Amino acid sequence: MTKADKSDDGTVIIKKYANRRLYNTRTSSYITLEHLAKMTREGIDYKVLDAKSGVDITHTILTQIIMEEEAHGEQMLPVNFLRELIAMYGNSMQSLIPHYLEASMENFRANQAKLSKAFGDSMGNNPLAKLAEQNMAMFKAAASAFMPGAEVPEAKPATAAEESPSDLSALRDQMAEIQKRLDALGK
Repeated sequence: MTKADKSDDGTVIIKKYANRRLYNTRTSSYITLEHLAKMTREGIDYKVLDAKSGVDITHTILTQIIMEEEAHGEQMLPVNFLRELIAMYGNSMQSLIPHYLEASMENFRANQAKLSKAFGDSMGNNPLAKLAEQNMAMFKAAASAFMPGAEVPEAKPATAAEESPSDLSALRDQMAEIQKRLDALGK
């Protein structure tokens, strides 16, 4: 592997050949756009270079991955957004759009992480969450009985008889509150 095959910052260098094949210089193997999409989801930083000219074509390849995802998966980009984006090309504000979109995505990810943490924190103190954990442990135990070599759950799930009366009372109170809310929504 040459110095050009791996950058100093750990970025994986992908070379794109004229025959449209992509070559991962770190693993010394040919890869597909699906591999690059997976690497992106895993947070692996990479750069795609034209094998002949050495020109960075990462932007083009990432756009191609988005096109493939939109064509074959569940569409994420709304038509109106795409129209607005296309309309911005050649506009005097065009140079601001990339920075705005990057900042928006960073804010979205930060808010997503905060929401996930808040949800996790609130579920940790919730008797229903504890019940769900116990149900998952029982499900894993049942699944391991039917799949030889499957992992055995670490902790034995608690049965209803092992739960304290205060936990059951709290659970009943929460269920009653949820039922009230559902009734109110149904009206």
